[in-house]
Amino acid sequence: MTATTEAASRVDFSRIRYAQVWEYADVLLAALDVQPADTVVSIASAGDNALALLGAGAARVVALDLNPAQLACLALRVAAYRELTHAELLELMGSRPSARRPALYRRCRPLLAPATQAFWDAHGGAVAGGIGGAGKFEDYFRLFRTRVLPLVHGGAAVAALLRGGPREAREQFYAARWNTWRWRLLFQVFFSRFVMGRLGRDPAFFKYVEGSVAERILARTRHALTALDPADNPYLHWILTGTHGAALPWALRAENFENIRGRLDRLEWHELTLEAFLERDGGGAARVDKFNLSDIFEYMSPANTTALLERLADASRPGGRLAYWNMLAPRRRPESLAHRLRPRDDLAAPLFAQDRAFFYSALVVEEVV
Repeated sequence: MTATTEAASRVDFSRIRYAQVWEYADVLLAALDVQPADTVVSIASAGDNALALLGAGAARVVALDLNPAQLACLALRVAAYRELTHAELLELMGSRPSARRPALYRRCRPLLAPATQAFWDAHGGAVAGGIGGAGKFEDYFRLFRTRVLPLVHGGAAVAALLRGGPREAREQFYAARWNTWRWRLLFQVFFSRFVMGRLGRDPAFFKYVEGSVAERILARTRHALTALDPADNPYLHWILTGTHGAALPWALRAENFENIRGRLDRLEWHELTLEAFLERDGGGAARVDKFNLSDIFEYMSPANTTALLERLADASRPGGRLAYWNMLAPRRRPESLAHRLRPRDDLAAPLFAQDRAFFYSALVVEEVV
């Protein structure tokens, strides 16, 4: 999810695009190394990683998005942390089965602003189905799970994959049972630039992408199914089953629930582009310690990427950090900013090797000089 001016001019942000944050918070938290006095600015998306940064101990978290539907996702999560138990939160999200999600929403509703109430009142089906499945990207995976995957693998194969096991066994299972010609063929079609742009992400998100989209994602998927254990991958569980299974994203784990709940007053969110925030906040922006930038540069030209990186360096404390993902368009600080930003590949490379959100091609961590 992005919050930049260039994307705002080209992308339709009239609906929930991402009902979950498809970026592994464990990696993000390690990359940013949040400290108790830190002010952190985060792309909001659905809110999961903004909440994780809050739970990790930041003094202040500012979440930004230019899509009011995404901020409605965050606002409902905040209300749920205040009002519900941990088990009830998982039901409302869709991480666990439930027949009472509308009732859970009604308990949260009084804590929402009128505009957010109106939004979710108009999306009763999304509430009943679990708010973590309410986005266009999740619809895309639902189509894959219900229409495409059954043409390749049955329930027994999916269950065997998700049980995981030692790496050697995972490699053997992938080679012998999973990586069939039918899997490769349908993967190439369903995760092509055309189909993904039409059904999953906005076509404008592929403006700066070169080469085969499906080939790159297929290679990363193999890594997730073999080098990493599918049993502890919440994103893979959701893609293949529609729930998180025993594995949960950081903000939804029981051990983090009360810490997030107790710090909600330190979180704020704004319908703003990142550029507008930097301009509006003036001297306040100069006190930012860490930036969670999601994959915003994916949708920006190299020239605009350089200009924004320079502004972010201006807005950061010395020693501050930026963290962001590349999916299909390679973006890093250019040599012209070598005196402003120092790559931390020593951090990024080992963390990326453990990234459960497996469709990204790189994690970038840069430190303000």
